Amino acid sequence: MRVTANGMLKPVVLLLALVAAVTCLSAQAPPVTTAHQAASALPQLHSLVVTHRGETTFEYYAKGYSATRQANIKSAAKSIIAALVGIAIQKKLIAGVDEPIVRWFPELRKDSDQRKATITIENLLTMRSGLQSTSGGDYGPWVRSRNWVRYALERPMVSDPGTSMEYSTGTSHILSAILTRATRKTTHQFANEALGKALGFQFATWTRDPQGIYFGGNEMSMTPRQMTAVGELWRNEGRVRGQQVVPAQWVEESCKPVTRSRWDPDREYGYGWWIQDFDGHRACFAWGFGGQYIFVFDRLDLVIVVTSATDVSDERRGYRRQLFDLIERHVLPRVASSFRLPAKEPRVFSPRAG
Repeated sequence: MRVTANGMLKPVVLLLALVAAVTCLSAQAPPVTTAHQAASALPQLHSLVVTHRGETTFEYYAKGYSATRQANIKSAAKSIIAALVGIAIQKKLIAGVDEPIVRWFPELRKDSDQRKATITIENLLTMRSGLQSTSGGDYGPWVRSRNWVRYALERPMVSDPGTSMEYSTGTSHILSAILTRATRKTTHQFANEALGKALGFQFATWTRDPQGIYFGGNEMSMTPRQMTAVGELWRNEGRVRGQQVVPAQWVEESCKPVTRSRWDPDREYGYGWWIQDFDGHRACFAWGFGGQYIFVFDRLDLVIVVTSATDVSDERRGYRRQLFDLIERHVLPRVASSFRLPAKEPRVFSPRAG
């Protein structure tokens, strides 16, 4: 056995050095937890459902919650309303996204600000109407008003239509009013006939405004299972069991960035759906206050549904960041290796068609 000049055995020295290095790395590494443990550590989280290629691979439900318990999806309802607009355009009930909304609200021609007469369906879908927001501090006065649609349309213009994003629930509610007039049905009826029936469920009734128009951007209730069905519909480019429920091009346009959040430049917005990268993987998602999400990672064939407490913002106590960390550390790495780009079929529908 070879001995070094200082009398120590070289193999022993190497072994000790290796053990020391491993011990040091182990001490510095974060504790390893399972996805279930990570989920149960978030008190605001009510449910987390993961489907990969249409198969449920993970489910977590906090005590008292389940796959079939209704949850208020809050502003994630805006994504449902946008989907219904796409269906209405495909059915030629609405001319297209370039159609000025003055067709449905001729009183806008008499408004002192003529820019209102140029607002289009697309401007509403992308939150670029130019109208002052009814969200944030203006939300209370708006929902206490006698006519929600009129209140939203009478807001002053803060920018030209089609320019900057001004997130506003009132903007989405105007879309619900247009759907009501275009389809000659309530938004609830149209949602069930055009979307719910194909997905195998019925939308529960939700809040209406004083004129009976269903709330176009809030207070809609869905179960985690129903939310998953919507996510799977989007992952499959609007198809379910061979039926084209939402035009494939509409799904694509919904997830194509048109504008971005003024509060977070990494978060973009399409037709009622948000777009953001998570650990290098792009997601198109519906998002509601408190942490209500339908994430669609189409290139990973992955859908993630989240419901959370609705009485506190998902920004409070770092919950949103913790939730995103859970997804990036415990969900995405498990499926990233199976990445594949689905073949695209020729488009047969244009949202701008007359």
